[in-house]
Amino acid sequence: MPELPEVETVRRGLEPVMAGRFIEAVTLNRPDLRFPLPARFAERIAGQRVEALGRRAKYLLADLSSGEVLIMHLGMSGRFLIRDAAGTRAPGEFHYEAGDGAKHDHVVFRMEGGASVTYNDARRFGFMDLVPRAELTASRHMRDVGIEPLGNELSGALLARLFEGKAAPLKAALLDQKLVAGLGNIYVCEALFRSGLSPMDPAGTLAGPGGRPTPAADTLAATIRDVLAEAVEAGGSTLRDFAHADGSLGYFQHRFRVYDREGEPCVTPGCTDRVARLVQSGRSTFHCPSCQKPRRRRRGAR
Repeated sequence: MPELPEVETVRRGLEPVMAGRFIEAVTLNRPDLRFPLPARFAERIAGQRVEALGRRAKYLLADLSSGEVLIMHLGMSGRFLIRDAAGTRAPGEFHYEAGDGAKHDHVVFRMEGGASVTYNDARRFGFMDLVPRAELTASRHMRDVGIEPLGNELSGALLARLFEGKAAPLKAALLDQKLVAGLGNIYVCEALFRSGLSPMDPAGTLAGPGGRPTPAADTLAATIRDVLAEAVEAGGSTLRDFAHADGSLGYFQHRFRVYDREGEPCVTPGCTDRVARLVQSGRSTFHCPSCQKPRRRRRGAR
């Protein structure tokens, strides 16, 4: 599933053809995606101006002149294709069989200026919804979403407060979208490796006496921001089943230090160990057993 950097990359790719422009017409090739599309979906969007195109966690948010917000989620294989005078910018290679491309073009926005933006989703795990801007924060999509890891809110002190007393593995706690929004398997593995923290450590070990952040908590918070910023700058991870809005591929995947590198030598200078893989909550975790040795469970963790 696309993670925060991939969704931010798509947002940046769509912004020049959507933000500040009117949606002249909407074509629906089916009545549903993962869920049924909202009532009168095309009618409520057509003729509206996209005031801004934002992102919250893994959601794309198009503020419409009507006062509603178009919420879009890419799911597993969703992507947007931009067609304009320069031609069609098609997606890259699929990890899974995509079938006939046009068969999976489910929603088409015809934009002011002549461009069209097509939502294509072979597996239909993505969805779209419309909610009033005033009700966005309390909507079912946003009400339980955690902090933005790229924002100023993320800090060692906040991680210590969120994780204090938690016996759940650090990897699982970081993937909890109700705590930290937008983090996924790829970047959590990378951030933990760069921080020298074991994915098996209890999350509560980031909190010291009195709930104060440990040095590890400060390091992890800074590393998460750095890893995500690098990925956004590079255009996301692009794990074959994902492409930018303009169809080009990202390059952060070539910078992975542990993710999907099972059995390969650790990149840490002086380390002679190899990257190992373990399964946590049904997800693959990649780590270096030597550089990320588990710490003792902090007394009082529950």
